[in-house]
Amino acid sequence: MSSQLISSSPTITEIPTPKLHSRSHTLSQRTQIPLHVYKHPAAILLELSTSIKEVYQILPHIIKSNLYTEHLFQTKLLSLFCNHGCIAEAARVFEPIQDKPEVLYYTLLKGYAKYSSLHEALLFFVRMKVDNVKPVVYNFTYLLKVCGDKGELRRGKEIHGQLIKNGFSSNVFAMTGVVNLYAKCRQIEEAYKMFDRMPERDLVSWNTIISGFAQNGLAKLALGLVVKMQEEGQRPDSVTLVSILPSVADMGLVKIGRSIHGCVLRAGFEGLVNVNTALVDMYSKCRYIGIGRLIFDGMKQRTMVSWNSMIDGYVRSGYAEEAMAIFEKMLDEGVEPTDVTIMGAARACADLGDLDRGMFVHKLSDKLKLATNVSVMNSLISMYSKCKRVDLAVDIFKKLPGKTLVSWNAMILGFAQNGCVNDALNYFYEMHSRNMRPDTFTMVSVIPALAELSVTRQAKWIHGFCIRSCLDDDIFVMTALVDMYAKCGAIHTARKLFDRMNERHVTTWNAMIDGYGTHGLGKAGLELFNEMQKGVVKPNDVTFLSVLSACSHAGMVEEGLSYFTSMKRDYGIEPGMDHYGAMVDLLGRAGRLNEAWNFIRKMPIEPGINVYGAMLGACKIHKNVELGEKAANKLFALNPDEGGYHVLLANIYATASMWGEVAKVRTTMKKKGLQKTPGCSVVELRNEVHSFYSGTTNHPQSKKIYAYLEELGNKIKATGYVPDTSSIHDVEDDIKEQLNSTHSERLAIAFGLLNTSQGTPIHIRKNLRVCGDCHTATKYISLVTGREIIVRDMQRFHHFKNGTCSCGDYW
Repeated sequence: MSSQLISSSPTITEIPTPKLHSRSHTLSQRTQIPLHVYKHPAAILLELSTSIKEVYQILPHIIKSNLYTEHLFQTKLLSLFCNHGCIAEAARVFEPIQDKPEVLYYTLLKGYAKYSSLHEALLFFVRMKVDNVKPVVYNFTYLLKVCGDKGELRRGKEIHGQLIKNGFSSNVFAMTGVVNLYAKCRQIEEAYKMFDRMPERDLVSWNTIISGFAQNGLAKLALGLVVKMQEEGQRPDSVTLVSILPSVADMGLVKIGRSIHGCVLRAGFEGLVNVNTALVDMYSKCRYIGIGRLIFDGMKQRTMVSWNSMIDGYVRSGYAEEAMAIFEKMLDEGVEPTDVTIMGAARACADLGDLDRGMFVHKLSDKLKLATNVSVMNSLISMYSKCKRVDLAVDIFKKLPGKTLVSWNAMILGFAQNGCVNDALNYFYEMHSRNMRPDTFTMVSVIPALAELSVTRQAKWIHGFCIRSCLDDDIFVMTALVDMYAKCGAIHTARKLFDRMNERHVTTWNAMIDGYGTHGLGKAGLELFNEMQKGVVKPNDVTFLSVLSACSHAGMVEEGLSYFTSMKRDYGIEPGMDHYGAMVDLLGRAGRLNEAWNFIRKMPIEPGINVYGAMLGACKIHKNVELGEKAANKLFALNPDEGGYHVLLANIYATASMWGEVAKVRTTMKKKGLQKTPGCSVVELRNEVHSFYSGTTNHPQSKKIYAYLEELGNKIKATGYVPDTSSIHDVEDDIKEQLNSTHSERLAIAFGLLNTSQGTPIHIRKNLRVCGDCHTATKYISLVTGREIIVRDMQRFHHFKNGTCSCGDYW
């Protein structure tokens, strides 16, 4: 910019008002601009200016040269101000001009439509009518576009009416704008009516209606219009293909997507960035991420959308590490990420459980000043929750302005995923108190949290809430309720809900089959699975895991072996580590330990912790020292910091009276600082949760509880109970018996019996497997008290009634 022209930069209000032209000064006279005006340096600089700052630098010279009255400068200044979004300044140039040419009205209306409010644009449109300025077709297209973008259907209809009144109802440009208006306002049927009535249609018209159907979720109809378009002799262009590819992606129609890819190559569009980006997105969403990556790598130019599509594609396909590699490559190439990039990277870190890189993404979002971007913060809340740092998620949530329902859902789910059940429920109650209406996602987050509490009363309350919220017909909410009732011990209620459902997802079947398994009702679970096989819903890997677990809990070994074979042979489902673990558990529980060990040795994949854990547990049940030692040594190598495996091995040694080996294990634990997880049992009474640990006396009713336990002990002994103290040594026999009788579940049972009326079932939750002696004792307690006692341990439910247990002593 010339230094001669850079003096003090006045605002537009400092420009002198030009002298008024007489009415006889016609437009033709005004357009006869002297040659010296065209060639003036200021005119040339205005023409070359690229920013509003440069325009302000030229203004002083225009004023000093007395050129502000010239039509050329007035028109150019008005246009420049409008193009740069400075509508107030443009209006100040416009207003003083006498005998304004119509083109200035059109320019300023375009500026209002593009950069000001819809209200201001419509006011100026009315002003044009008052000033007897006849509108042209593109005046209407500007206004229709802004109405469509803002979803202003009522105003858009008024513009449509004016368009017809002014004789443009057959104009292809005007009617394309009308089609776009109705499509963006989700009135797609009306949009198609307008399109169908058009006497002629150009390529833009076709692209507009196709895009409208695609954006309104009508992908199949959009594809049909592409076919119809070609039948009517209109060849699709790159815009058509970019419009239709997202629909193809959403429907997972990769064959059609490949056909469109072929059209791209034949038409020579493969060099267009937007087309390649749409192809990357399509292949990624259709789980053909490898092809998407090939297209991405072959792109000579990439937009931010290209990078984001690739990152999102990898995350969707389960390749979080590759998503982070693309993210890091993007940063290395100096490309600045957007909010969409940050959300994709946060999801990848969440899937990986990578806290360090997740914190880096968070810092980057702060650097990009995205702390008030609700969508980004919601992604970070989810990321921290999945990385087991729910405390950091809470910090973000508390500082977040304008929390949305998604924010609350992310926080509730985060608490539930991290075992913070009470926090999840408290946030749900607080959200409800703020008159924020929960949706399906809210309920399927909070219902599993209630399931973990295993309290029937609260289960009934949340069920009623779902009914009052009109969510009881939602398949996912109903599936969560089925699962919740099963986990609360109400397996028959779960089945009633299951039977009432008009539609069932595979997860619904899985929840019910798994519920039967954990309640020891393996036969009922298998009958349900056989019913599922006759229907349209196909079992998946989780279904077979539930079936194998049900077989294991019920001792149905041959059936389990048959289903394991069928899984791959009949359904093409490759067994995973959990399936192998279930098979070892199935064989081990049945006492077929050598067969279980040989099964492990022949596994096509390296056995994991759950496989050897199942083996060790079976060796504990069946007192097999040799195989128990082998399984334990494998577990010590895989997870040396877990004290529970050492305790199991010590118990195996104790039952074999190998006290020297027991001492060695305990010494090893002491040296490594490993501790046994203390047994904890929980019982809820009158909205209050009571927790008990083995041998503790800190409960207000401890004296009554211990006295009652002694009384119960005498009663059940008289009925035939014989204490099993084989795993305890170094103490007198009476002390051994006392240690067993004060296990956490017995304290909880005694408390429940003391504080409830006759006939009321007692519901207990325990964090560990019920020991054999407590299992036997509880059977006798149910007999002498006439009470039903339901115990949910870490593996299954035990329904004790009249001296028997639902597990049939097989757990």
